[in-house]
Amino acid sequence: MRLDDCHNFQDFRTLAKKRLPSPIFNYIDGAADDEVTHRRNTSAYDDVDLVPNVLAGVENIDLSTTIFGKKIDMPLYLSPVALQRLFHYQGERAVSKAAQKYGTMFGVSSLGTVSLEEISATIDTPKMFQFYFHKDRGLNDNMLERAKAANFDVLALTVDTITGGNRERDLRTGFTSPPKFTPSSLLSYAMKPQWGINYLTKGKFELPMLQDYVDSGTSATVSVGEYFSTMLDQSMNWNDAEQLCSKWNGHFALKGIMSVEDAKRAVDIGCTGIIVSNHGGRQLDGSRSNFDQLAEIVDAVGDKVDVICEGGIQRGTHVLKALSLGAKACAGGRLYLYALAAAGQDGVERALGQYRAELERDMKLMGCTSVDQLSRENLRFR
Repeated sequence: MRLDDCHNFQDFRTLAKKRLPSPIFNYIDGAADDEVTHRRNTSAYDDVDLVPNVLAGVENIDLSTTIFGKKIDMPLYLSPVALQRLFHYQGERAVSKAAQKYGTMFGVSSLGTVSLEEISATIDTPKMFQFYFHKDRGLNDNMLERAKAANFDVLALTVDTITGGNRERDLRTGFTSPPKFTPSSLLSYAMKPQWGINYLTKGKFELPMLQDYVDSGTSATVSVGEYFSTMLDQSMNWNDAEQLCSKWNGHFALKGIMSVEDAKRAVDIGCTGIIVSNHGGRQLDGSRSNFDQLAEIVDAVGDKVDVICEGGIQRGTHVLKALSLGAKACAGGRLYLYALAAAGQDGVERALGQYRAELERDMKLMGCTSVDQLSRENLRFR
């Protein structure tokens, strides 16, 4: 299978599985416990039908939308994801350039593998920094100041990782950052020699935002679940979030909001956006899907802040359904990570091109020429 054979999300996933050692692939692919929420994040879209209109004159389609005060060329952006140079040696360098090409926002994780300074110097597309609230307040202050100095447009505080989810696939495969080669995992790495060659020869694996403060994940191997459970501040509360919002003094979002009550409190502390997300089903299994929860959150705060629907998206129609419910935009990680693993920057660009083509085609078939024409009148729930 080659990149030219990839025509949708599942094709990229198949090719990524061929390219990656099992521990790395299953880190991307897996979720918490029985992975029920992970599956529901996508299947939820199947419970809603689109009702198209016709004879609407749809020759010219405008996919642009404005989030966090920035116009993006399509209502889909690339969520921040940790450890990207494990998936492909280009990592965030590839993803940021693909985002720039398609005029959309790119998110960088606190556990990113390319520095904020390099990314800021390379692209001028809108940028989000995803903030993990560590026990080390000096580290927190340093990350905040570096994101400001690098002119990032949005700070998104992740609020659903107060402890690590039970990611059993990682336990079975022995996944850690950096990778630890054990007797049980060595064969899976040996079977993907090109990945190993790239990992060893394409520059040292680093976590630039953390390495001056913590060894875990950089020089000392650790699982992501263990990192969350030991390095992040489990005492983090609403006062901490409000103080961080005030210190940032710019567009600020909480990432991982799932209840109406929390959405309202986010507005009260000064957020300009909320990201409705369950961390891709990787934290609390059995929690509701982001799409199932979207409507009541939009109804509560959608006139006050930008509401983003993150997770489970595999098709352009999924994006249209979320926008019809009132989301300002959608986002996701796996929707580009498999493509990154499959072919680096070329893969991410191919995936984004396909999403854009799907969105344009589906908008025409819906009888809509701009995203603000989408509404709940277009939907029927089964």
